[in-house]
Amino acid sequence: MEKTRSSWFETYALYIAWVVSLTATLGSLYFSEIREFVPCELCWIQRIFMYPLTILLGIAAFTNDVRMRLYVLPLTLIGGTISLYHYLVQKVPGFADIKPCVQGVPCNIQYINWFGFVTIPFLALTAFTLMSIVLIVLHIKLKKA
Repeated sequence: MEKTRSSWFETYALYIAWVVSLTATLGSLYFSEIREFVPCELCWIQRIFMYPLTILLGIAAFTNDVRMRLYVLPLTLIGGTISLYHYLVQKVPGFADIKPCVQGVPCNIQYINWFGFVTIPFLALTAFTLMSIVLIVLHIKLKKA
């Protein structure tokens, strides 16, 4: 029974990570192109890490290239770190002073604030975290096999 679960996860892990990255990419495009929210500097940096993941994980999923996990995991971890910092800039007083955004929209602006804590950087952090977890679990499972 355990082998069935393991093989199912190993089969679909890259697809799961790809769907998360695709959803995050489409979500960011929705916020900027349809809702017309202007991205701040930190949002642009997060996009630099998210957008390639959609392409790389899509190729990896459709070619079943599990080695790609080693190349995309650093992107998810760095992007997640930037998202966490951006979220702290929005929610924790004093963080915005560390590196203020100097051009365009201030990084502490909250276009959305669902339930009092869900902001756009929080959504990005969630996506980066989910992808990181899936890729780390896949890596551990493949190392055990």
